[in-house]
Amino acid sequence: MDVILIGPPGAGKGTQARWLVEALRAPQISTGDMLRAARKAGTELGRKADTFMNAGKLVPDEVVVGLVAERLHAPDCAGGFLLDGFPRTIPQAQALDAELARHGRKVQSVVAIEVPDEAIVRRLSGRRTCGTCNRIWHLEFDPPPSPATCSCGGALVHRDDDKEATIRNRLKVYHDQTSPLAEYYERQGVLRRVAGDGKPEEVRGRIFKELGLR
Repeated sequence: MDVILIGPPGAGKGTQARWLVEALRAPQISTGDMLRAARKAGTELGRKADTFMNAGKLVPDEVVVGLVAERLHAPDCAGGFLLDGFPRTIPQAQALDAELARHGRKVQSVVAIEVPDEAIVRRLSGRRTCGTCNRIWHLEFDPPPSPATCSCGGALVHRDDDKEATIRNRLKVYHDQTSPLAEYYERQGVLRRVAGDGKPEEVRGRIFKELGLR
């Protein structure tokens, strides 16, 4: 089964991806991992990506799509794959469809984990990270001994990524990019919308039901 997993930052995609990979018996494919591996291996596409990344620029779609295409043709993807973090835009989705069609394949399911923005802000803005042991706490869901101190005695830091203004900006970018993408896959009849509220195990149950997994 060829599956794409999408959802806003803080929706729990990482946790769900681990369960899905095990159930699907298929590899999880991350564009970030592929970019790092291609740069390290010094492949042609890796060298192209390196040029843009070293200049602090976004890697063009043609390079990212090329890397994804190479990875999808690897033997371990013959029985299916789970794509996480790609595609992000309509042109990327169209390029992926064209690449898969050349090999007689198509995306079968796109799982969209949906969580209200205010719940995402609540989840992420309450996180605090220990500057000594790097443990992550949550002021509401997993509170530290004190709002400013870790159990190891280290000072807790409120990272910029976990501040409300940054979270809301990331959510805006996500909605701007992903709303058209969800509509694109909905028109194809492959979009599966899943509520992301509740415990991770509850969300897993909803996803597995949508995909017909056990």
